[in-house]
Amino acid sequence: MTVTDVRPGADASPDSGGVAPRQLLRIATAGSVDDGKSTLIGRLLHDTDSLPLDHLESVTDEDGVADLAALSDGLRAEREQGITIDVAYRFFSTPTRSYVLADTPGHERYTRNMFTGASNANVAILLVDARAGVLRQTRRHARIATLVGVDRLVATVNKMDIVGYDEARFRAVEAELVALGARLGTEILVIPIAAKPGDNVVHRSAAMPWYDGPTLLDHLEGIDLAAPAPVATELRLPVQWVSRPTVGERRRYTGRLSAGTLQVGDPVVALPSGSRSVVTALDTLDENRDVAVAPLSVSVELADDIDVARGDVLVSGREGAHLPVLAREIDATVCWLGEQPVAVGDRVALKHTTTTVRATVHRIHSRLDPETLDETAGPSALSLNDIARVTLRTSAVVVSDDYVDNRDAGAFILVDEHTNDTVAAGIVEGARGIADRGESVAWTPSALPADDRAARTGQRGAVLLLVNPDGVAASAAGIEDALTARGRNAYALDGAALRSALDLSPDARSAAIHLARVARLLADAGVVAVLALDAADPAVLAAVHQEIDAAGVERHDVTDADAALRVLGLA
Repeated sequence: MTVTDVRPGADASPDSGGVAPRQLLRIATAGSVDDGKSTLIGRLLHDTDSLPLDHLESVTDEDGVADLAALSDGLRAEREQGITIDVAYRFFSTPTRSYVLADTPGHERYTRNMFTGASNANVAILLVDARAGVLRQTRRHARIATLVGVDRLVATVNKMDIVGYDEARFRAVEAELVALGARLGTEILVIPIAAKPGDNVVHRSAAMPWYDGPTLLDHLEGIDLAAPAPVATELRLPVQWVSRPTVGERRRYTGRLSAGTLQVGDPVVALPSGSRSVVTALDTLDENRDVAVAPLSVSVELADDIDVARGDVLVSGREGAHLPVLAREIDATVCWLGEQPVAVGDRVALKHTTTTVRATVHRIHSRLDPETLDETAGPSALSLNDIARVTLRTSAVVVSDDYVDNRDAGAFILVDEHTNDTVAAGIVEGARGIADRGESVAWTPSALPADDRAARTGQRGAVLLLVNPDGVAASAAGIEDALTARGRNAYALDGAALRSALDLSPDARSAAIHLARVARLLADAGVVAVLALDAADPAVLAAVHQEIDAAGVERHDVTDADAALRVLGLA
């Protein structure tokens, strides 16, 4: 099979005689164990005449019957166990279109492979056994498909021959799938098939006259594709390699366009440095191509010798260009692929496009329940196959887009720095730079409940906030003295002294917020923290209040020792 150019929306190549080449459609299959994925793939390959004769003969028995599942279960362990283990890629074509099909595992242990197999797919095929209906894995796989941006879901209700091509049974399963689509906020096209005899896969079934919708292949043939954001202002070119082709020529910057278009004369900006230049030469595999469109691989020459290295990203320098975020904090959904669990505070390497940076798991917000598709808030850790919403903080800038806008620049993997194993795949749902990420830090309370601590120590912690530009240290010390004289464990936090001791920013707001975090930790430990601020800016006070209140500890604004004693019931 020869395909001149299989990019979505590609132009006719110079030697194609003006005839537009076939588009490439990427498909991911998913379903539970024994739903018939391998048989369906074998049927597609067989009925589209996409099998080499020797391959077909190798799985055909003495009676001339082909074992269709064996056509795609290529690993010995898969054939022995009768399940799909790894993602297997199969290729087939029709006169109008070429296809790459990712056969992803159905077994729950290998759910992680569905995440990677669907990451580049244009459409996902969900296999459902007509006898069993929608299962836990069906829901999980449908959710993964929508998470990774697959907006076209088609469900094939398989093994209709085993249920006697019963329309009532099909309608019951169809209703379950429609409800699942509504739960996920997407439409699911449902097609009744029997993969083994081939009903409604490539050829229409005479056994189901009550079904008047498309066959599976008819539906796939009719899906419209477009290049990713084919406009110059959306340009994204992650630089993979910097080279000097011959002596005397300028450096070339090579990579694969993940979005937008590029041509000679276009102004570009190199991120994260912000250096600007203009494209003076453009090379692709097509010698006569003037405009490069994603996802072409290109090599560009710039008018200026600006500092551009692997991992940098060239974006459009045009007025009104859509620019990515120079992120240091990323909100993401991840699928944990590692055998070892991960918890808040753990460090990993984040590989994003052509760059790798260190990252810390700053917060785990929620974990997906595969049975109900609900989010469970605040899990302490993630285990194998868990899907969760997290916040990551990076050691260096990541040039990032949201996944819904750019599936390349919005996707990443996490790597264990010690073993070099890939431990998670993730998609960006929001990104912030240092200036934009805000000052709020997620509060994690002590494992010992506050009531139990108070019962054991005879004291409940609190924060007494003292705002007095004149003599704050003396006032805080006075409150500390008055409280300890009455048997309370108290500690005065002097803003000026602590800023120096903790090497805090001279910025009043930033320093005050860091002091508030120290105060709430002391309060959670059962201490009365007396926090003296040397600034009375209402905005600063509001930020301090927010930090303290986020911990759920007792807080009082006081002016002197007498007020402190009164609010604590000691006067």
